[in-house]
Amino acid sequence: MARGDTELAFKAAAAADGIELIQGYSFPWMTEQGHFGLPPEAADAVRSLHDIFLALEGDTAPYAAGRSNMLRGDLLHQATGTIIEVDEFQHFSSWRLITLEAYPRDAALGFDRDEYIDLCRHNAGRADKYRASKLAKGFPNPGSRTRQRAYYDSLRDLGAWAMGMPRVIRVPAVDDDGGLAYRKHRDKIARALSI
Repeated sequence: MARGDTELAFKAAAAADGIELIQGYSFPWMTEQGHFGLPPEAADAVRSLHDIFLALEGDTAPYAAGRSNMLRGDLLHQATGTIIEVDEFQHFSSWRLITLEAYPRDAALGFDRDEYIDLCRHNAGRADKYRASKLAKGFPNPGSRTRQRAYYDSLRDLGAWAMGMPRVIRVPAVDDDGGLAYRKHRDKIARALSI
């Protein structure tokens, strides 16, 4: 499967229900600097994200002095400003488990954290091996890219919350079938978007 195919299939399935989504969104607060680039009004999220960053054994220097290029995400429901992330198996790593367990209890999430924790526990063996040798800025230890993915997922979840945006909707697509993932979670998505 080519990169982006899962999201395209999800977007097409949503469009069949009249839900228009934009693929490849970005926001000025969501940059390669991670939590170091968040504005002062996101102080609570910055503290949580910094703790998560350290738990992932991140190196602060490259991020604090890094580029402010915006990160792109999966999908956006523009009418409500709601981020929708479609998570393939590689998102359910042991590093993502660490981040989910470190989220503040009162974090406003648009997904079931316990379900995601279970998915991490069941898929970490496979997810941790995915691109295991690929290096990523600021994460010098083994599993570099996997750690960065877990961190950027957390940045979206907690950053959107801190920036006053709707809760990030996360939809698991462990089998990489975006259409099936949409159909399984259609009612939850409609409720979250209030449509």
